[in-house]
Amino acid sequence: MTEATGTTEGRRPRKRVNYGEGREALLNAAVRVVARGGLRKLTYRAVAEEAGVTHGLVVHHFGTRDALIEEALAHTVRSSLSVSAVEPGTGKVSDFSAGVSEMVTADPDTQVFQYELLLESRRRPELLPLIRGLYDEYFDATERELSRILPEGANRAMTRLVFAALDGLVLHQLVLGGGPEVTDAAIEELRSLLRLLDADADGESAGDSGA
Repeated sequence: MTEATGTTEGRRPRKRVNYGEGREALLNAAVRVVARGGLRKLTYRAVAEEAGVTHGLVVHHFGTRDALIEEALAHTVRSSLSVSAVEPGTGKVSDFSAGVSEMVTADPDTQVFQYELLLESRRRPELLPLIRGLYDEYFDATERELSRILPEGANRAMTRLVFAALDGLVLHQLVLGGGPEVTDAAIEELRSLLRLLDADADGESAGDSGA
């Protein structure tokens, strides 16, 4: 025990946090706990210890473990979409997914958390609606941006293909390493393919108008 604080050595000191800030801090703590130990390690006490707050505060904010999981997943989706530039909104190929490698480098726990839940849903089917919701948000954002880039738009099959490539690159950077430059080089090749599709569509349109 330390004389100044009365806390056990190695434990995080408890702290006061504002409601909004505290909720986000707890979500971030839940993400880190799952990223390190898998979903089975996610308990109120583990999150409280990670965040440096009381066990009761976690219960107060979320009520149930399932609610904590659901909100943490939604939190990671919002974070990933804002950083990755899957949907920059510019319609420029050069902007598409410009932040993916940086996202993985800066906050790998967020991505690991999502993959942990993806794998856990194989064993716990009740998680599948959450996972489908997660991927639907990614698919929707990708499809909107591809529709800005490609004159003829993008169907769901094209969207899934493009997002699957991005998703795989994120997983490879997390697990296989190689650094962000490897991911960036692969994404640039993906952009080259999108430019070809854009050029083909423009060429067909010019041919039709000439006829």
